[in-house]
Amino acid sequence: MNPRTAPRYLYVTRHAEATPDESALTDAGRTQATLLGQRLRTAPLTAIHHGPLARAEQTAHLIADQLEGVPLRRAEAAGDYLPYPPTREELPQEMADAFLTFLDQFPEQEREHGTRLAATALADLTGPVPGDEPRHELLVTHNFLVGWLIRAAFDAPNWRWIGVNHANAALTVIRYAPGRPPSLLLFNDTGHLPAELRWTGFPQELHI
Repeated sequence: MNPRTAPRYLYVTRHAEATPDESALTDAGRTQATLLGQRLRTAPLTAIHHGPLARAEQTAHLIADQLEGVPLRRAEAAGDYLPYPPTREELPQEMADAFLTFLDQFPEQEREHGTRLAATALADLTGPVPGDEPRHELLVTHNFLVGWLIRAAFDAPNWRWIGVNHANAALTVIRYAPGRPPSLLLFNDTGHLPAELRWTGFPQELHI
């Protein structure tokens, strides 16, 4: 007999705006994280998972400061890494050169390490959960992993995490329910941020 499972609601955010050396959040980033925490006060969160780098950890702590009793959990699989390095054959011909040039900056060892972490992230952070009660969790991570999770939710080709961009401290929500494909309930929502704090972390050509 299969164990009972319940839906998981995974709230996903990219860390707030960081300084140029990425060692800490900017003043604007700290405000972004605080405002996101205020937005999440009504969400029944049971945990905040965050990557090990300072910009993700600081974001997670500032969000947690706005909530009551939600534990913080540091996870290497929530970090900043290359989740999947595609081959030329996998990529659309017209995009292959640009994508591969971008990916060449990552050493082979880092690519292999990232592939393992990406698999761990899918195993630990996605899918329905044991029991009868829905679970709501927040993941504070980085742009690449957000793209990887969105790709997986749509069962898109492995390379398609590339080109999925997420603004700093924006909110995405994915629902994983038993017997159903994942549902993207919200994507890259910045409604909790004032106009001047939206779209940070996005290429200028993608600002709207």
